[in-house]
Amino acid sequence: MGCDRNCGLIAGAVIGAVLALLGGILMPVGDMLIEKTIKKEVVLEEGTIAFKNWVKTGTEVYRQFWIFDVQNAQEVVANSSKIKVKQRGPYTYRVRYLAKENITHDTENHLVSFVQPNGAIFEPSLSVGTEDDTMTVLNLAVAAAPHLYPNAFVQVVLNSLIKKSKSSMFQNRTVKELLWGYTDPFLSLVPYPVNTKVGVFYPYNNTVDGVYSVFSGKDNVSQVAIIDTYKGKKNLSYWPSYCDMINGTDAASFPPFVEKTRVLRFFSSDICRSIYAVFGAEINLKGIPVYRFVLPSMAFASPLQNPDNHCFCTEKVISNNCTSYGVLDIGKCKEGKPVYISLPHFLHASPDIGEPIEGLSPNEDEHSTYLDVEPITGFTLRFAKRLQINILVKPAKKIEALKNLKRNYIVPILWLNETGTIGDEKAAQFRKQVTGKINLLGLVEIILLTVGVVMFVAFMISYCACRSKGKR
Repeated sequence: MGCDRNCGLIAGAVIGAVLALLGGILMPVGDMLIEKTIKKEVVLEEGTIAFKNWVKTGTEVYRQFWIFDVQNAQEVVANSSKIKVKQRGPYTYRVRYLAKENITHDTENHLVSFVQPNGAIFEPSLSVGTEDDTMTVLNLAVAAAPHLYPNAFVQVVLNSLIKKSKSSMFQNRTVKELLWGYTDPFLSLVPYPVNTKVGVFYPYNNTVDGVYSVFSGKDNVSQVAIIDTYKGKKNLSYWPSYCDMINGTDAASFPPFVEKTRVLRFFSSDICRSIYAVFGAEINLKGIPVYRFVLPSMAFASPLQNPDNHCFCTEKVISNNCTSYGVLDIGKCKEGKPVYISLPHFLHASPDIGEPIEGLSPNEDEHSTYLDVEPITGFTLRFAKRLQINILVKPAKKIEALKNLKRNYIVPILWLNETGTIGDEKAAQFRKQVTGKINLLGLVEIILLTVGVVMFVAFMISYCACRSKGKR
């Protein structure tokens, strides 16, 4: 009888030990299986989950615009006053709804090439008004004229055309005209061939961004989606030194197994440069744990604060030795036009940049850029890309519309918020295919280990107690 009981206790302890061992073995084996599956599914080739989502995003992407409506145009032209602006918006468009085109696979070098078609559809239900709402905004053609034609004689000629067309430093334009283009009356009078269409994003619809060539990750998953060339080149030809490099992905996804310490590098053709994001917080997005990566203020700092930014500095910027910060001169990328990029409301910019403008209120929550990345797959499941487009306006003695200006202005035209969030259906699918399986495996491992250890300890204690009782 005693033997039977002792044998039963030993058997229970052995079963407990086996269960604990199974749980322990399952941990590295399970991790290996997960890693193997993820490495297979994130590769950009026919049949993988990543490829299907990469060709055409399943996420609704919207681009909201806030236009800076100038309140005191005549005062600025006459007295070089501070420019008073009032933000109006959002005017919302659906973008990135078109699938990638001209997809070609270079299997020898493990590359995939494509172009991304551009298209924008106005969404009235997500907007404060219509595309026909009129704003007082900077006259893009007049402001750019002295930059494009610095010769004094040419400026005298241009001035006569500006006066003849009744153009001024500011103009009234509809949202649609400002964004997507209009025929400029001043440029229409220029006697030699010139593009008379002007608009912040002109031309956009029916154009493409690319050609991009990215690594498929077939031979090395740590390179998946990283850009090899853009428009056939490994560099941009806009910046000196390493600032000209095309680094990272297009931010839609990153190589898998993202750690908090990783710096996520990506290229944006909108700002004509590569940039980076750093870990900010852990967030739960529709039941999926994600890491939020944010653009740090140091990415826009002056070379005095961040020496790495020295090659983004252009001496004509607006301050000696680039002591001003928070704006990026992308003129070389925009055919010499005086276009400057910043964060909305000059967030993280030096005080002198926004000093001549009234009506701005930078806010970290509303105006910063972030990416919510699922760390195991490297997929970006939610993002907010926020940037502001500004034009540098300088005094020009030969052009009447600008001759009374006593200072340089970086005039904010508009800011945009491009956002995308994984849909409920896609999130449920992702939880089922990825996080659900991983969580289930983790749960099984913990249960086996816990039950096994508890059984082993309990049965061994009972066995020892029975043995000591028997000896009495």
